[in-house]
Amino acid sequence: MKLPLVSSLFVLAALSLRAQTAAPAPVLTLKASTDHPDALYKTGETATFTIEAQQDGKPLPEGRVVCVLSKDGVQPQPPQTLNIKNGKATIIGKLDEPGFLLLRATSDKASTMAGAGYDPLLLKPSMPVPEDFDAFWNAQKAALAQVPAKATLTAVTTGAPKGVEAFDVQIDCLGKPVSGYFGKPVNARAKSLPAILHVHGAGVRSSNLGSVSWALQEGGMLSLDINAHGLPNGKPKEFYDALAAGELKDYRSEGVQDREKIYFKGMFLRLIRAIDFLTTQPEWDGKTLIVYGSSQGGFQAFAAAGLDARVSYICAGVPAGCDHTGSQANRISGWPKIVPNGADGKPNPAALQASRYFDNVNFAVRAKCRGAVVTVGFIDTTCPPTSVYAAYNALTIPKAIHNDILAGHTNTPAASKFMQAAALMHVRHSKAR
Repeated sequence: MKLPLVSSLFVLAALSLRAQTAAPAPVLTLKASTDHPDALYKTGETATFTIEAQQDGKPLPEGRVVCVLSKDGVQPQPPQTLNIKNGKATIIGKLDEPGFLLLRATSDKASTMAGAGYDPLLLKPSMPVPEDFDAFWNAQKAALAQVPAKATLTAVTTGAPKGVEAFDVQIDCLGKPVSGYFGKPVNARAKSLPAILHVHGAGVRSSNLGSVSWALQEGGMLSLDINAHGLPNGKPKEFYDALAAGELKDYRSEGVQDREKIYFKGMFLRLIRAIDFLTTQPEWDGKTLIVYGSSQGGFQAFAAAGLDARVSYICAGVPAGCDHTGSQANRISGWPKIVPNGADGKPNPAALQASRYFDNVNFAVRAKCRGAVVTVGFIDTTCPPTSVYAAYNALTIPKAIHNDILAGHTNTPAASKFMQAAALMHVRHSKAR
């Protein structure tokens, strides 16, 4: 029977009101932690993980959670189903070698992770430095030197802080140009300023004009922020999105079987050319040059330190590019994971060898700068802590690392503060030299 219009409206209104006043679905959250506050253990020591389960902010009276322990994502152990009692469940595990024990805990509606570091300062590179590593990179730098470092600077009149001269800068290089935003204090004196080079994480975007604000730090600095791909700056978002979906979609895996064709070769040569630019500025103090970046930017920071003696300090947050050959030591490697497995499940042999010329563990050995700081997330699955520590340990210079035991692939506020403070302290020490 067809309802009258008024009755129909009444029913619809009642249903709408019921929908608005119905109780929301319960919210389940999981959190995991270790029994050592710093999440660090000796090899062979037992770690106890506690999983806390809350529903709508209160301890879950009972439930189940499935837990998997692994060697930082490698060799996962069989899943264990735990019973939650009064909001908690525990599981124990250990590693008998240096590395990280990773816990993944999941229920029907929530998940969490925790990591325990086992003597991570004892992790070593999975393979040695290739014998012709230096010869390869010396040849690349010699080819770059044949290209005049012509720079085109265009003043940027909006977006820069007061007291800073800002420019869009394009610098000739092999292949794509160095493309960035450059800033310096107004009326800076000759040979008076340290320099900082900001480098980008993965993705496709413009250089960051905001980085020129570093020009006002510590009495003044030369600040150059470059995008990773030599692209024009300041274009609409659609311009970069089209490139990310098109020709740059798979740049991280381009040419991985040939060291001459790996995409990162061009990126690293642009680092050297950017350093050429900064160190020929009349205001540069002749001794202080920081390379600062995270993720792929951390990859570039390590590369810059290993390839160019003019670098005086690096700040590398959750760095990519670490221990590409980790499979050879039955360990995990970091992004960009440029060594694919073949149909037989084994690493591609050509890519395995080519990757060694682009590995932070090998750049680290050659770093001669005055210091470095690194950050690491214990539950980072993009740049896993096992790989980061392998590269960090290969550094033979003064160094410090910030452990973010509950962080994934991110710079937490504490990590960012650590990196910024280290960079500025290096500037102060340089001025006192």
